[in-house]
Amino acid sequence: MTTAHSAATPAAAGALLPVADSGDVRRAATRLVRADRRAFTALIALNALAGAAGLAGPWLVGRIVDEVRSGAGVDAVDRLALVVLVFAVAQFLLARYARRLGYRFGERTLARVREEFVDRALALPASVVERAGTGDLTARGTSDVTMLGTTLRDVGPEVLIQLVQALFILGAVFTVSPLLGCCGLLGLVGIWCALRWYLRRARTAYLAEGAANSVVADAVSTTASAARTIEAFGLGEVRTAASRQALDASQRARLHTLYLRTVFFPSVEVSYAVPVVGVLLVGGLLHAHGAMSVGAVVTAALYLRQLAEPLDAVLMWIEQLQSSSASFARVEGLGRAPRSQRPATGSAAPADDRIDVAGVRYSYEGGGEVLRGVDLTVRPGEWLAVVGPSGAGKTTLSRLLAGIDAPDSGTVTVGRVPVADLGPEQLRRQVVLVTQEHHVFHGTVRDNLLMAAPDADDARLLAALAAVGADWVAELPGGLDAVLGAGGHRAHGSQAQQLALARVVLADPHTLILDEATALLDPRTARHTERALASVLKGRTVIAIAHRLHTAHDAGRVAVMEDGRLTELGPHDELVAAGRAYAALWHSWHGGRPAS
Repeated sequence: MTTAHSAATPAAAGALLPVADSGDVRRAATRLVRADRRAFTALIALNALAGAAGLAGPWLVGRIVDEVRSGAGVDAVDRLALVVLVFAVAQFLLARYARRLGYRFGERTLARVREEFVDRALALPASVVERAGTGDLTARGTSDVTMLGTTLRDVGPEVLIQLVQALFILGAVFTVSPLLGCCGLLGLVGIWCALRWYLRRARTAYLAEGAANSVVADAVSTTASAARTIEAFGLGEVRTAASRQALDASQRARLHTLYLRTVFFPSVEVSYAVPVVGVLLVGGLLHAHGAMSVGAVVTAALYLRQLAEPLDAVLMWIEQLQSSSASFARVEGLGRAPRSQRPATGSAAPADDRIDVAGVRYSYEGGGEVLRGVDLTVRPGEWLAVVGPSGAGKTTLSRLLAGIDAPDSGTVTVGRVPVADLGPEQLRRQVVLVTQEHHVFHGTVRDNLLMAAPDADDARLLAALAAVGADWVAELPGGLDAVLGAGGHRAHGSQAQQLALARVVLADPHTLILDEATALLDPRTARHTERALASVLKGRTVIAIAHRLHTAHDAGRVAVMEDGRLTELGPHDELVAAGRAYAALWHSWHGGRPAS
């Protein structure tokens, strides 16, 4: 059962998934560029050609000024003006094709980022995701990847084009006059200082903003998923306060990044005019002393005025680049998270279906020992119920049996092969854990079932639904082809559980672990479903974490957990007759109800 505590507190910020450092981000960016190096090289070449074509205009304008001053006629001016037009059209066409190539490069690179993110997310151990909270992982896979996609598709190509043009323009100024070029560079010092001030603070600020957004997402998702528990325990005000606290932190982070922008951009705008003014003043003095022509001064001034456009574009996008850099660090940080150590393929096949637990101890990070030397053997085909008070270690034991977590010491084996040595597909053919947390995927009923058995025909799908008592599917318009989720039938809690159990029937594992798998069903339906499953899974091993003791009554053996230890093991009747902890639980739960 979802507890009041878990509903009341979001994932702690300290438990968030790791963030990549600057070195990791640079290496990841280099890896992505190398994956499509031909397109990237062509992109650089086209931008260089477009930048070179853009340099012709100011130089030709300077030539026109000198020609007019030397007494040239209209024909000479017209010829130069026509050349200016030709180079302007060439620059337009080259820049347009470069942008098109950049967008395609960005989309392909984004696809690689998304695929890598999904692969890494699926490789995360369940315990890591649970500690971090789904909000952090969701925020990275949605808003952070979207931000990165916008940068790769739109901002990246644009910034690259403008940077190349800016470098070419500066080179052209130095070609016209090294002295005027130095004046232009000195005039850009103000922009450089403002940029350094901004960059030193922006990465940390945007990372803090992303982390705050993750806490907000986690608070919202936790509140939505635990709505019934919140209502039952009267935790509405607690959840509202927690959400308000997360939103306040997010607002403070956003206001800080806004402050950085309000200082940076005005400083840059003022600095644009400085190099142009400096060149005009120095150039005027040089011309007065006969050291430079008017055309050269005009050309250099026009170049520096033209420089404002690419610089303005780059600096306007600098905020987006910093934000996307922080997003990329969060997305790439998934690669630094602990990965499942399970091999892709098993090293050995289990000799049989017997499960052995020997001397198992386990403790959660930052907590005390949950399991304290558990020894248990589950025979093939046995129906075993595990009971005990809350916090006794039942669910933890089920997670170790299913291979989700590994014991700190001791062993858990299937057919004398450690569960940790089984590959994912091999493990799922051996052991499947079913909890009360189920997911209905958007799609048809058929789609939701076929993921467990892609080759199953309709007769097998219907048989699986009948085995778990999901008669409601036949009443849906379209039956197996009825759409579930948004725009279709919204399956409530018990129906979602039945679909999950039907998938288990189709998956056909030799061992099934049920941890509150029927908790959302009413008691009568739950017992009917469990008995139906018993008939379907006859001859297979079933381990039921029993929170309703009728499950223990129907089991072949009952294992009693207390304070992380296995204290009793045997058939129901023998344990009741023994008069120990199980008998007390049974009489406390059973009361005056009939025994069958």
